[in-house]
Amino acid sequence: MNPGLLIYLQILTSFYVLGDSGFAQLDGAPPSKIAVVGAGIGGTATAHFLRQHFGPEVRIDIFEKGTVGGRLATVTVNHHDYESGGSIIHSLNLHMQDFVKQLGLKYRKNVAGKTAVFNGQEFILEETDWYLLDLFRLWWRYGISFIRLQMWVEEIMEKFMRIYKYQAHGYAFSSVEELLSSLGGSGFHNMTQRPLSESLLELGVSQRFIDEVIAPIMRVNYGQNVSIPAFVGAVSLAGAQANLWAVEGGNKLVCSGLLKLAKANLIQAQVNAISPQAAGESSQYRLSYSTQMENQTELYDIVVVATPLQPNVGSGISFEGFDSPPPTVAGAYHHTIATIVHGYLNCSYFGYPDPKLFPFAGILTTEAPDLFFNSVANVCPVNITTGFRRKPPHEAAVYKVFSQEPLGKKELKTLFKSYYSVQVTDWQAYPHYWSTQELPPVILHDGLYYLNGIEWAGSAMEMSSVAAKNIALLAYHRWTRQVEMIDQKDLMHKIKTEL
Repeated sequence: MNPGLLIYLQILTSFYVLGDSGFAQLDGAPPSKIAVVGAGIGGTATAHFLRQHFGPEVRIDIFEKGTVGGRLATVTVNHHDYESGGSIIHSLNLHMQDFVKQLGLKYRKNVAGKTAVFNGQEFILEETDWYLLDLFRLWWRYGISFIRLQMWVEEIMEKFMRIYKYQAHGYAFSSVEELLSSLGGSGFHNMTQRPLSESLLELGVSQRFIDEVIAPIMRVNYGQNVSIPAFVGAVSLAGAQANLWAVEGGNKLVCSGLLKLAKANLIQAQVNAISPQAAGESSQYRLSYSTQMENQTELYDIVVVATPLQPNVGSGISFEGFDSPPPTVAGAYHHTIATIVHGYLNCSYFGYPDPKLFPFAGILTTEAPDLFFNSVANVCPVNITTGFRRKPPHEAAVYKVFSQEPLGKKELKTLFKSYYSVQVTDWQAYPHYWSTQELPPVILHDGLYYLNGIEWAGSAMEMSSVAAKNIALLAYHRWTRQVEMIDQKDLMHKIKTEL
């Protein structure tokens, strides 16, 4: 082939993949300024990974209208802090593990406590101190359903773990669909389009097991029922296994730590509008934002939106002046009320008149019409001192209650004999699944990216961290025109041949 024609075809291919707007710098110069909107785990992890890939010279600004940490937050009760937001991390969450290691943080000590499932009248499933007895009870009541479920979750987790190899080798994906397909073929994407209950019944899991075990887990983790998509259901079930951990001092310390590690500038402001600005061969973006003192604007080469854009969340960001407006982000977020109560649990409500005999630290619930709460748990502070013990029910303890609606005095008096304090957080905690079947886009415009679309596949700290790494890689490869690192097929084979 004629060398000149070959070069022309290569250039044409680059423009086909990246778009012909001249987003990437043709002279190879790095971006001078990058903006990240949102300082939760997704936004701070994005800043960290952007710093890794673009180097020390680029200026990274993080805009946050609220508190660093986002949905990772604590409340103070009786001089101790307790998690009010995201609380648990799976042992296979490698990005979160790496953050803790890099930041010099510590794993919180685990305080044992038994869990039971309540159906509104009685406990139908109770954890004991004997693991083999618990297994026997599961088998006696549900047959091999729990074994089938365990194998299914482990298979999904094994495939999901491929993402760490892909990202370690620098590969990125331009959409959530491409990312899922690279991990589990069409199967993973299909799992975002069909109900969990349908998938489990097809697997041979009994309806009784779904109602009494799976439904309570979905209620505590996502505040929704077993009709949620199968993929997010699998993420939830993985988070219900053993080997879970949390960060000493609070999970939000990861966010503030990543902010410092990235050497990013925190701007306490509400971003009001994002608009494109032509700048020679490349596009820039003007951010209009409001601080407590004034309204300002600033130009950026790359912008990452790391806060939900759904209308009911109220991000307040408008996109102005685009020839083709960024794709609409559909769907709604689900309200979950987290109520932190310092008081005495009403054990009689659960069939234990003598609180000294009440053995459970956590109570999950089935989907019974008369139940007004999803779960209640005796929680430990984010700092566990030597010799700490979980307070028994006959002593005043701190409880976290998840519910769909705020608890009134009637509900509080039902759950608690008496209480000293009540603190309520109304979280728009995770997507309301099935409010849309679309997976939101990752690329909104040439240099404008959206992180939170990953939540519609599965909402968890690690999912946001995976999305953060992907966007940092994607932005870097598109800026430097390394198109061969984006949306590659058969990556497992490619990686093996690279070694």
